[in-house]
Amino acid sequence: MFRNTISLGRIAGIRIDLDYSWFLIFGLLTWLLAAEYYPAEFQNWSGAEYWLMGLATAAMLFVSVLVHELGHSIVAKRMGIPVPRITLFIFGGVSQIATEPPSAGGEFAMAIVGPMVSFGLAALFWELEPLVASATPLLAMFKYLAWLNLILGAFNLIPGFPLDGGRVLRAIVWRFTGDYQRSTGIAAGTGRFFGFLLIFLGIWRVLAGDLLNGLWIAFIGWFLESAAGGILQQEGVRSMMGAHRVAEAMRRDFPHVSGDVTVQELVDKYAMPAGARYFVVDMNGGPPGLVTLTGIKEVPRSSWTQTPVSQIMMPLRRLDTIPPDAQLWSALEKMGRDGVNQLPVVEGNGIVGMLSRDDLVQYLGRLRSFAT
Repeated sequence: MFRNTISLGRIAGIRIDLDYSWFLIFGLLTWLLAAEYYPAEFQNWSGAEYWLMGLATAAMLFVSVLVHELGHSIVAKRMGIPVPRITLFIFGGVSQIATEPPSAGGEFAMAIVGPMVSFGLAALFWELEPLVASATPLLAMFKYLAWLNLILGAFNLIPGFPLDGGRVLRAIVWRFTGDYQRSTGIAAGTGRFFGFLLIFLGIWRVLAGDLLNGLWIAFIGWFLESAAGGILQQEGVRSMMGAHRVAEAMRRDFPHVSGDVTVQELVDKYAMPAGARYFVVDMNGGPPGLVTLTGIKEVPRSSWTQTPVSQIMMPLRRLDTIPPDAQLWSALEKMGRDGVNQLPVVEGNGIVGMLSRDDLVQYLGRLRSFAT
């Protein structure tokens, strides 16, 4: 999802991204408001007023969603958990929280704040209604936003992953059982149940003649069930990896070249014959670095014969790295969080191995074969 986004800037140090799928729901919501809601409620407006208010209301709804996600993110940051970005997409928004909270109490606080923010926004818009009573368009928008924020907060309290209520449920079960994985499984299983329930209700509405609303409810149910199922699969992988360490899966015979090799020589003599996608660059006693195919592509082809790889490599100090004694699961989380395909395994001041996504998949396959 994060690869198909437009950056809107930063708030409180958190990058705000807009997924391309957001434009679909934004356009649909604007059309529904301009063509159905506002004409039914206010019959004396002009066509331009309907569309202007539909556009403004849809935009304000996603501002509300952003504030909801900022609530999660600010609480997470106060607990010392990094939050690289918030992404707005077709189903609302999601905060990319780097790690799980350290305790059930932290999980509860981080989860419950989102619905509480939505309820607070609903109350705010409701309280502002008397102040704009003479401005009919603003009054109409504030009424709609109060209602939608109330619905958003209530819907997110459904006790199933990946909704906030699912995280609240996980925190409660985690608090009483002390078992994080078991509580995650229960919350994800509940999420799948509610997902199937929404799919059933959506199909029932379609058969009753309410095509658009029925399809939308079923679509939300499908998303909820798929996300919850993904969580269950993720926990299965996490359980299988267990206490296995990076050193068990890393590649020790990783490709490397001298820093004075030109980009042209790297491509002709190493990259093309071996098919490798990265190379560790040796610097004759100095700190090593890493050069990837992406870095090579950024160099104009006309400069390949004159450019040594030492000029285009990423120095070790700027690389995402991991120690050999780190858990494999933490390496997988780090790759997903940082958007990298391989991690140099560093011990002391040197690279002792490379761990790629392919290495993790192959090692997981071996674990599965022995498990059966």
